[in-house]
Order: sequence, then C-alpha cells, then structure tokens
Amino acid sequence: MAAALANGAPLLEAIDLAVHYGGIAAVKGISFVVEAGEMVCLIGCNGAGKTSTLKALARQLPATGQLRYRGENLALLPAHALVGRGLALIPEGRGVFARLSVAENLDMGAYCRTDKGEIEADRERVYGMLPRLKERREQLAGTLSGGEQQMLALGRALMSRPSLLLLDEPSMGLAPLMVQKVFEVIERVAADGVTILLVEQNAKLALSVCRRGYVMESGRITLADQSATLLADPRVRQAYLGE
Repeated sequence: MAAALANGAPLLEAIDLAVHYGGIAAVKGISFVVEAGEMVCLIGCNGAGKTSTLKALARQLPATGQLRYRGENLALLPAHALVGRGLALIPEGRGVFARLSVAENLDMGAYCRTDKGEIEADRERVYGMLPRLKERREQLAGTLSGGEQQMLALGRALMSRPSLLLLDEPSMGLAPLMVQKVFEVIERVAADGVTILLVEQNAKLALSVCRRGYVMESGRITLADQSATLLADPRVRQAYLGE
C-alpha cells in the first residue's frame, strides 16, 4: 500500500493544471495525485499533453493551477532547486551529455550533493544495477546505443537520490529486448522505495507495471483507475491496446 506523508498529504498533487503554448492549450486543467511509494502511469496518444504535464511538474514550462510536492508549492521553486528536494526528471530522448563520459554523466547527477563518500557508494550501486554502464564508464555518452543511453539517464537520475522520479517515454525508440531490460530496472528502482510517475505511449506495458493509471486525451484526463481495471476497460483496449 502507498503511504501518505506525515501531514497526510500526497507526495505530489496537481489541481487544475494547465499549460499553454501561446494560444494553444496543451494541458486543459487536469488534477491528479501520486502517493509516496506508488508507481503511477499517465498514458495517451501523441499530442495528448503527457510530456507537457511532466515538464510543468519539473518547472520547465510555465503553468497555471496548483502544484504541490511534499506539501510545498512548486510554483515557488525554480527548476534547479527540485533535484535537491528529491524530484528528478528523465526527459523524453534521454538528454544525456553526449560529450561527457558515462562516469562524468553519473557525476552530474550528484552535482547538488556534497557527501563524497556516499556519492561513491551510490555510483557503485548504480554500476551494480546497470553493469553495462560500468563496462563503458570511460566511453562518451553520445556513442552509446539508445538503450544504453536510457540506462545512463536512469543511473544519472538515481545519483541524485530521488524520492520522486518522473519518467518520460523510456521505451521510445528501443528494441523490445532493451525495453524489457529498462523496465526491469525501473521496477527494481520502484521496489527500492522510489515513487515513480511514468509517462508512456506503450499503454499495455505501462499499465502492467504500475498500480494506478490516468488516461489523457487532448489535454484532459478522461479516465483514472487501478491499472487492472483500465486494462480491462473496453475503451482503453480499443484505443490503446489495439483490441
């Protein structure tokens, strides 16, 4: 069971969140919560507003409505302050530092930390979880395969010791075998107690690993339920599972 914070508030809460690009409304007043310890997904077609939602949560896009993390108003925090508070985003397309080595990318994930001994221990934990990164630790990140870059982006985020991890389309562009490996690691991270909000176009995969899900269509949340219920919903099966 997911746990609420000591004050009874969810770890993350959005109320009437809206995002506009000029006169275009990408997110049209959505509300949702993520409790501490949960793994929750946000699914929908391209253009539904999923990525805009995550970018608003990470303070990379201006937004209206209320956003609260650990009960704190996110609107009062600059983007660079979020990592130090335990909120990390793995963006669509991975966003690795192509001209830095694997090891240097991992170090960048811990840039806001000063506990050098613990940073070294965390680096070894990441290498233990993602042995391919240790093999390629001196290799430039830009020369890695897409799957290896996704692993690196995940490892870099873990170096910040996140409480909440925002994941944007981790399966995008990856071969099925690599998708399976990436999601095995994601599930392991969740099992270790990291709360995860997953944006994923592969609805079946997302709902199979998450406890709850929200369905977005044209900037609005149209369905919200337990994952098993959504997987059985004929509207979801027809629109997103090809059945």
